[in-house]
Amino acid sequence: MNLAGRELELTDRGLSAHRVRQLLMQGLTAKPKTLPCALFYDKVGSRLFEQICELDEYYPTRTEIGIYRRYMGRITDRLGPRCAVIEYGSGAGVKSRMLLDALDEPVAYVPIEISPQALIESCAELVMAYPQLEVLPVCADYTQPLDLPRPRESPDRWAIFFPGSTIGNFHPAQAAAFLRRSAQLVDHQGVMVIGVDVPKDPAVLEAAYNDRQGVTAAFNLNLLRRANHQAGADFDLSAFRHRAVYNADHHRIEMHLISRRAQTVHMGGRTIHFAPGESILTECSYKYSPAQFASVAQRADWRPREVWTDDRGWFSVHLLEK
Repeated sequence: MNLAGRELELTDRGLSAHRVRQLLMQGLTAKPKTLPCALFYDKVGSRLFEQICELDEYYPTRTEIGIYRRYMGRITDRLGPRCAVIEYGSGAGVKSRMLLDALDEPVAYVPIEISPQALIESCAELVMAYPQLEVLPVCADYTQPLDLPRPRESPDRWAIFFPGSTIGNFHPAQAAAFLRRSAQLVDHQGVMVIGVDVPKDPAVLEAAYNDRQGVTAAFNLNLLRRANHQAGADFDLSAFRHRAVYNADHHRIEMHLISRRAQTVHMGGRTIHFAPGESILTECSYKYSPAQFASVAQRADWRPREVWTDDRGWFSVHLLEK
């Protein structure tokens, strides 16, 4: 892959068309119906998510960026010089640039992104901004086990960067398993910098996932458009509505697609029935207090070292050591 005059080797382990169809069929024939978050991020979904991050109601992105602006010097002091960075879900790369700008002589950057288009676009900007940095892009579903490329030059330390509170999309046991797998990607001096959303007023949480402009609704409904496009389904998108609600018992936001009527959908030779009001669960977003998340990390082979929050205590950024 040639970007800005530099030849980059793209490791492509992204979702194949067959795997997308398989995930859709498994989820839509399950009881209750559910779909994995990885399916959100095709080309359309990735662009819609970038729009979500700019919404007034969606506080996580700007709150986390505020924490980095305030504390990035302290964060990178902990990481030290000549660091190699692995980033999960690199997206548009705004937070990546903040980290790379503050690091002392970073050796390599390994962005992992499920959307090939988003990965190519962010890497094109990175190679121009950091001509001396070795960039090793990986198109993959990072929720699965990974075998990552290694840089030509050995770093003094490996760091995993996982901003955006995406750890909340894992159920707690899955989050611990994911963190444990992540610990295996770095050496004994490895560290992780991870963003975590914090419990707060349910009205604030629900507003963040039910924006007035309907961008989150379009993002959610894009799953059905993707099923039509990539799996030959015949969803009528107007027959479903977006709903996001806070589940206080589980400390999580749940996103659903609700069937407006009794209907049948055809996909891959199967007929899928929907009752009026039946839901497809498309995302859970768990919220953790700093102490709750530290407990999860400790059970997953990480040692919590420091945590930074905004003035309102709405979001936290954790530094973990292996």
